Amino acid sequence: MTTSPSAPSRPEPPQIAGEKTSLSGYLDFHRATLELKCAGLTDDQLRDRRVPPSRLSLLGIMRHMADTERLWIANRYAAMDLPPLFFSADNPDGDFEDLETKDPLAVLATWREACDLSRDIVSAAALDDLGVRADGTSVTLRWILLRVLEEYARHNGHADLLRERLDGNTGV
Repeated sequence: MTTSPSAPSRPEPPQIAGEKTSLSGYLDFHRATLELKCAGLTDDQLRDRRVPPSRLSLLGIMRHMADTERLWIANRYAAMDLPPLFFSADNPDGDFEDLETKDPLAVLATWREACDLSRDIVSAAALDDLGVRADGTSVTLRWILLRVLEEYARHNGHADLLRERLDGNTGV
């Protein structure tokens, strides 16, 4: 991708590890998978919406995942109250829309920063520590990490289809 001169390496999740290390390993695996799906593409390809009627694009997915990291880990768990980066109450799909003038390099840097913040927060926490959902119910950090993993898994499936439609690249 123009946002990444070389494809990143993808860390294999540990096969024998404690729960927190395993969850963190799978999150890093899915993060790297998304970045690999975007590697080697032009800015226009990253913005392309190749699976109609869906409006998804690889750039939109990366923007969405940056907000997902911040929403669930920084805000719902760590109570940091960070504003959304790419959507708003007036534009709830802004992360997937409004891509024409967005610089993929800036989006990649923002997503990486969100991932780094999440890693820092999780490394200092225990899985049974509590966060709060939007409805006010308590959830464990474990639950939040599984929720973020689920979001990556779903959108990495979308990324697979988008990438295959763009240039035939499958796998990874």
